[in-house]
Amino acid sequence: MLCIGARFDDRITGRLDAFSPNSRKIHIDIDPSSINKNVRVDVPIIGDAGRILEDLVRLWRATAKADKAALKPWWTQIDIWRARDSLAYRPNEDVIMPQYAIQRLYELTRDRDVYVTTEVGQHQMWAAQHFGFEAPNHWMTSGGLGTMGYGLPAALGVQIAHPDALVIDIAGDASVQMTIQEMSAAVQHNAPIKIFILNNQYMGMVRQWQQLLHGNRLSHSYTEAMPDFVKLAEAYGCHGIMCDKPAALDDAIREMIEVNKPVIFDCRVAALANCFPMIPSGKAHNEMLLPDEASDEAVANAIDEKGRQLV
Repeated sequence: MLCIGARFDDRITGRLDAFSPNSRKIHIDIDPSSINKNVRVDVPIIGDAGRILEDLVRLWRATAKADKAALKPWWTQIDIWRARDSLAYRPNEDVIMPQYAIQRLYELTRDRDVYVTTEVGQHQMWAAQHFGFEAPNHWMTSGGLGTMGYGLPAALGVQIAHPDALVIDIAGDASVQMTIQEMSAAVQHNAPIKIFILNNQYMGMVRQWQQLLHGNRLSHSYTEAMPDFVKLAEAYGCHGIMCDKPAALDDAIREMIEVNKPVIFDCRVAALANCFPMIPSGKAHNEMLLPDEASDEAVANAIDEKGRQLV
């Protein structure tokens, strides 16, 4: 296993004793303190990853000869994995699925110079999975211990830096309210940012964990007093759009793009859609839940007592 700049935190490794136990690990990192901090490696290489990779590729080309027959079983296994759609979801003609909303947003903006920011939660994962990023430095998101409320002010900063670009904050209805007051700054500085809210009336990621791994015992994850985002946009002097039907989504997105002022787009999506793949707390990567495995029985046994202590 060749690991380049990996920090090996629990989001990367899952359960440590089950993290690729049979591999020999080569770890390239510029920070010596990251070597052997969580995962013991066989070959530590400390230095600039770019320069090390140049040397590695040169040495590989000079000395290595691929044994295609020996690699055939490995490629067969890879093809089996590739054939499985781990991002699958069930389309719906009556309700906007959040994955579909992101896919349509991508298709209708792919011919533009588009920068995407996100808040933190399910919408952030769906944006990473279903928005087809094709250029570097166009994706601003708060990863790791993510910060709710990051996306809106980040979008404002990006728009000021790139005044002619299309800047979209893919947001959740809970996260976006953390810094919604910055819409006044967007209006004041003529920054036409687009706030594309996947509105499911929940703190979606919290609700998903509570539903799937804690017996659907919901605690402070549902919001009954959700603001009218269209009226809120108008109150700030922005443009407000609401869409709740798949058939109307494309036209609504086009309207959002064409309006030359800040926009708050209230995209009403399926309230109980879940985001997969998902690794339950305390589990290994090979124990992740995929869409076709999230049966009631699998979910009920997905997290043990030790895992519950981690959340």
